[in-house]
Amino acid sequence: MLSSNSSQGDNQPPLRIVIADDHALVRGGIALLVEMASPGVEVLHANSFDQVLSTFSENDSIDLMLLDLKMPGMDPDSGIRTICRTWPEVPIIIVSVTEDVQTIRKALAAGAMGYVPKTSSPDVTISALKLVLAGGIYVPPHVLKQDISQLSNEPQLEESGTKSLLTRRQMEVLDLIVSGKSNKAIADEIGLTTSTVKMHVSGIFKKLGVGSRTEAIAKHAELNKNYATEK
Repeated sequence: MLSSNSSQGDNQPPLRIVIADDHALVRGGIALLVEMASPGVEVLHANSFDQVLSTFSENDSIDLMLLDLKMPGMDPDSGIRTICRTWPEVPIIIVSVTEDVQTIRKALAAGAMGYVPKTSSPDVTISALKLVLAGGIYVPPHVLKQDISQLSNEPQLEESGTKSLLTRRQMEVLDLIVSGKSNKAIADEIGLTTSTVKMHVSGIFKKLGVGSRTEAIAKHAELNKNYATEK
């Protein structure tokens, strides 16, 4: 296992990032991009899933992991879930040659906070790293475009109350919001990515003219109460 260190100043400990890929050349290239995104970072390398687990066990305060989907000893879905369950505070970015939408959605649903195809440019990769380190989620543009297309093509319900304003999927999401579920819990329950759920929530807020979940729940109750009164 290799590492690289340099000072960040101001007594701030350097970010500690794990790069897991069974190709040393790939790890080296990713490490260069990581250094560009966060100068002074400490990089830990792993070339198998077993080494990933031992790296986490042997090192405290890991800030981010860049993980290849296809490494010795690793099943993609269960591997991501294992890491997320055992070290939930560590965000994972998948870096993979696989670019199909289904694989990307499954990885994000399993708990990854980002997915960067290996065909991505250095600038895109660096931006994804910075976004996830800042607490965001990076979804490749081609996945977002498909999700947005699906959202725009959803039929409107010919019903009254809240249902007259929202699509079927938006109503499904709103019902789960009313039940108190988080975006991630909603995504897990109905088989969407967290980013897609966020787009649905944004659409719900816009159509209901509200700015928060609490306001959406209140508006939902008001619309349906008014409809019941009118009947």
